[in-house]
Order: sequence, then C-alpha cells, then structure tokens
Amino acid sequence: MWLVENWMVAVMLTTAICVIGALIYRFMKMPTQEQINTIKEWLIFACTEAEKELGSGTGQLKLRYVWDLFITRFPFAARVISFEMFRVWVDEALEEMRMLLTQNKSIREIVKGEVQ
Repeated sequence: MWLVENWMVAVMLTTAICVIGALIYRFMKMPTQEQINTIKEWLIFACTEAEKELGSGTGQLKLRYVWDLFITRFPFAARVISFEMFRVWVDEALEEMRMLLTQNKSIREIVKGEVQ
C-alpha cells in the first residue's frame, strides 16, 4: 500500500540512485591520469573558494576546508588518496591559483574583493 501511495518518491529515488551510479561508473572508467587531472583542476577551484572564504594567513584552516570539500565531492577518491598526496596536490593548486590571481584582474577581484 505504501508503494502505491508514494510511487513518485520511489521513482525519484530510483532515478537518483541510477544517475549517481552512472556518474561514479563514468569517473571510475576514466584512465587514472585523467582522474588525477580532473581532481587537480577541481582543487584550483576549491583553493580559490577557500581563499575567498577564509582570507590569507589561515593555511592549515584552508587546507582542512579544501579537504572537507574534497571528501564531499570525491568520496571514493578520498579513500584511495593519502592526505600527504592530497597536500602535495593542494600545494600545486595553490601555485596555479597564485599565478591566476597575479595574471587575471577579474579573478583577483572575485577572490580578494579588490576593485581597481
């Protein structure tokens, strides 16, 4: 009787599970280097968000913020990648982010809130 009354919920739940499963399958099917590149590109975004939210001088707090975003976005990769490797990738993403901030005025305005 419950299924008859709540058939729409059952259909939506089944659809959501299928979509999530398909996305995970597609990501896992990618070659390892492609997965790593996807994560590293996303880390630039995450580091930029952490810089925007927390400002400068909060290195460990930003690292934790990015780690929390990472385990939310890539929970299956977080089980495989060590925190030390993640830290190296974040350092690389920070270098790229700093380069973007010095070269792109629009990004600098968004992150730092500077209007010149």
